[in-house]
Amino acid sequence: MLADDRLIVGLDLSGRAEAERLIETLGDTVSFYKIGYQLGFSGGLPLAGELVRMGKKVFLDLKLNDIANTVEKGVEAIAAIGVTMTTVHAYPQVMRAAARGAKGSSLCVLGVTVMTSLTQDDLREAGIEIPLEDLVARRTVQAREAGLGGIVASAAEARVIRAITGPDMAVVTPGIRPAGADAGDQKRVVTPADALRAGASHLVVARPIVAAPDPLAAAQAILSDMRGV
Repeated sequence: MLADDRLIVGLDLSGRAEAERLIETLGDTVSFYKIGYQLGFSGGLPLAGELVRMGKKVFLDLKLNDIANTVEKGVEAIAAIGVTMTTVHAYPQVMRAAARGAKGSSLCVLGVTVMTSLTQDDLREAGIEIPLEDLVARRTVQAREAGLGGIVASAAEARVIRAITGPDMAVVTPGIRPAGADAGDQKRVVTPADALRAGASHLVVARPIVAAPDPLAAAQAILSDMRGV
């Protein structure tokens, strides 16, 4: 893939009009967008279909986690929109149900291993004692066995994940920050070039572009960094 196909801009914005202005600003420079909860619940779901009709790719980041039938039917509905990617939490039953829901479609379902805002201490507070990297590895194996199309994880774990998945699964990494950028609430961050070197297939970048004084220039700079790998 070209670098341009690997960059996913997170539309972490409060409304559809704001998102549409950003999409217009970025123009042909960006072909792939992520819609999560913030925008999804304020007009983003209809926008996902509009972007698909415009020829853009869409990552609908809903992190489904429910009983198997609900997940399966939810994924079927997401696939019907025509988006490229969606997410479920990486629990075996949930992932198996999602794989059934996506069967026969081109939708790539991604298993979310451990959120990039979490550390080992955060896992321990939730009652999870397994080392973070071991948990990511276990959930990656389970995602592969469930038949998912890829993994969401910090680029800090991308090498471990890629060694398990081989070349065929997507490894989508949020928490990407250009060198010197503010990490915000992300705790395991990596630069764009380093994420690709570690084995990431797609990079999700939101605040460094969305909140930049010149979003187009910020996106172009990140793409330049990616093309240099």
